[in-house]
Amino acid sequence: MTPTAAIPLFIASVALMLVASAVFAGRLDHIGLRLGMPETLLGLLTALAADAPEISSAITALVSHEKSVAVGVVVGSNAFNLAAMLGVSAVVASRVRARHEALELEAFAGLWLVGVALAVVAGGIGGRVGFALVAVVVLPYVFLLGRGEAPEHTREQNIDSHREIAQLVVVLLVALSLIVGGSIGAVRSATDLAQAWSVPKELVGVVVLAILTSLPNAWTGVRFGLQQRGSALMSETLNSNSINIVAGLALPAALGSLGAFSGLDVFDLAWLVGMTAAAVLLFGRRGGAGRTAGVFLIGLYAVFLAVQLVVR
Repeated sequence: MTPTAAIPLFIASVALMLVASAVFAGRLDHIGLRLGMPETLLGLLTALAADAPEISSAITALVSHEKSVAVGVVVGSNAFNLAAMLGVSAVVASRVRARHEALELEAFAGLWLVGVALAVVAGGIGGRVGFALVAVVVLPYVFLLGRGEAPEHTREQNIDSHREIAQLVVVLLVALSLIVGGSIGAVRSATDLAQAWSVPKELVGVVVLAILTSLPNAWTGVRFGLQQRGSALMSETLNSNSINIVAGLALPAALGSLGAFSGLDVFDLAWLVGMTAAAVLLFGRRGGAGRTAGVFLIGLYAVFLAVQLVVR
């Protein structure tokens, strides 16, 4: 594909993914509220919807035998999420506070998953063992979220119309199909442009696609920060990154789709572990995190980007 055709296809595909993702997240949130789902479980489902462009792009890259692009999208988007959702929120809102109790489970799950992913990438454990270690935490984690209490004002708002349910499901399926279609166009056009312009495909995944597909999460995070909803912000960020790790790395590794990893892949995941731990320590404090902490987290991401630009 020539750059003349690839550039408009790339722009249109990314726009399609972002718009469809916003619709997907909004409809999913609507269904969850009407069904009286616990806010913690609803937050996980909303994160899944916002992550749809990232996951779909990573899977599309894997199917297209672009493993480095797939890994780059997952790791790069997770690092960007921490900087954009938490770091930028702390800077623009001056301070982000979250309930300490709400963070313990999510922080443990997030650090466990990225730690297992690092062990798989570094060759310490096999993909199937890693997936088993992921399942050991993910299954009880989702179960505990589902046992939470629903918001008081939603418990009686149950959906009782089969027609309404059918309409909502159709909207979700159409939105998801558009996200998948957009990801196919974005990955194909981005890799073609990288080849035409002699840009490493790995760089396209870890920087360009990672940032663009993470914009729905970034917007949600900053909105939560400005609304002083620190617990929702932390939950959304950590859940989004956990979903990316499970769907984009753990499952493909268990299926043998990822193969060998480079030394830079190991560094990237190790750096992600450090960024995640720093975010939990800084934003999990009882007094919350201020602008200094936000700038520090953004600085860690800047170092991550600099390494990609220099080494790749």
